[in-house]
Amino acid sequence: MISFATVVERALTGPICTERDFDLDVFVPNLRKVLAKYDIEYDPQNPVPADDDLADRVWAAALEFIGETGMYCLDTERRILFTGEEIEGALSARPRDVVFGEGRDARTVPRRFPEAETLPWCSGSGAGPVSSEWILMNVVKTYAGDSLSDGITAPCLTYVDGQDLVAGSPLGIEGAIRTVLLTREALRRAGRPGMAAVNEVASAVRAQEHIAGHRFGNPKTDFLEIGTVHELKVDLDALNKVAYWLATGSRGFAENGVILGGLAGGPAGVAVVVAAYNPVDLLVLRGAVQHPLVVPFELGTTSNRNTIWARSLATQAITRHSPLPMVSPGYAVAGPMTEMGYYEHAAWVIGAVVSGSSIEMGPPSRGVIVDHSGPIEDIFGNGVAHAVAGMSRQEANGIVAALLEKYEDRIADPPTGQRYQECYHEATGAPTRECVDLDREIRREMTDRFGLKFPQTSPYL
Repeated sequence: MISFATVVERALTGPICTERDFDLDVFVPNLRKVLAKYDIEYDPQNPVPADDDLADRVWAAALEFIGETGMYCLDTERRILFTGEEIEGALSARPRDVVFGEGRDARTVPRRFPEAETLPWCSGSGAGPVSSEWILMNVVKTYAGDSLSDGITAPCLTYVDGQDLVAGSPLGIEGAIRTVLLTREALRRAGRPGMAAVNEVASAVRAQEHIAGHRFGNPKTDFLEIGTVHELKVDLDALNKVAYWLATGSRGFAENGVILGGLAGGPAGVAVVVAAYNPVDLLVLRGAVQHPLVVPFELGTTSNRNTIWARSLATQAITRHSPLPMVSPGYAVAGPMTEMGYYEHAAWVIGAVVSGSSIEMGPPSRGVIVDHSGPIEDIFGNGVAHAVAGMSRQEANGIVAALLEKYEDRIADPPTGQRYQECYHEATGAPTRECVDLDREIRREMTDRFGLKFPQTSPYL
């Protein structure tokens, strides 16, 4: 695989191009061309497709598309281009046997395939913005208490000593450091001191904040999540983060957010772009895991029909051909303590897992409302992920379609749910009886109607 120094050199010296020209004269025409050439069309009747030939065409389209389009560096206004040989070389030189965490908490992020019985890696915590350090610790501790939890994603602090956390300021650095220290202490209290932190510096934005936070963590277990800019763009700040983690010997998640209804267009275009990011994550971000997020422009959730279809298809295309493992993140638009939120999580998790991905459980309420973090919903998602490992895509498609009927007409106006303080005991982080009862009710429904068998792993359930 070409060196990272070569990637940086191309970001500094590649062909000059304005961002507008890259978007409208390169990205969009190239994507339209491969969609037509490989006959890729959206099928709303099957939110979890089971067409191997279609998945293979998506992969072929993605490789052709990324080879002709490349990446765009926002700061230098230059294109970063790769040859077909360089793309294939990156895929053949991928990281192997990716293990995160240490001691009894060490876990391997597996390479999975569509319909594989291999159990998925599960991470999360219900990570969203929180108003206090105590809530942050309790959210982490509660999620880590589930034995199916393999990694942790820290909630985001919104205040530092009563002041708004401002990115790029000393408060941003202090917020990142404090989040790391609080997360590690919460894991210790949960009896999981060696658990890997997927994104322990969740409050960080700039490279210096990531570096500062990581310095106060456990370098043997903690790793960084570095994202591209949609679509197929990167900035020097992200490359600085990569340079840091390469120098420290760390491994990381390469995050890609693709906007449905943006430059990628509809679900078919989104599926190709998600697949095209896979070799980019190896070449540019040097990731050990691909971390693809698909959200619609107007809704901001991963649980609607077209985003489930797009990511399920892209995941099948990737996992059938690329050795780079996937961990798919997801959100619910409904708030905590709502049946709709549970159904949303179940739908996107099923689509991801049966397509070959592992999962990262995200927060309710799109992850934007303070103190709407719900670790018990994420523990439920762990159970769903394990229950459907090995399920056929046809069976999963029927379940997801039935779940969509329960909530998709309410996505534009979802229930708000309850705040953390209403759902959990503030002193201990344990869910309230009402919270536990709702969780058990949904699990019974999923078992009685769809045959899902949940392992009983959380001390709260």
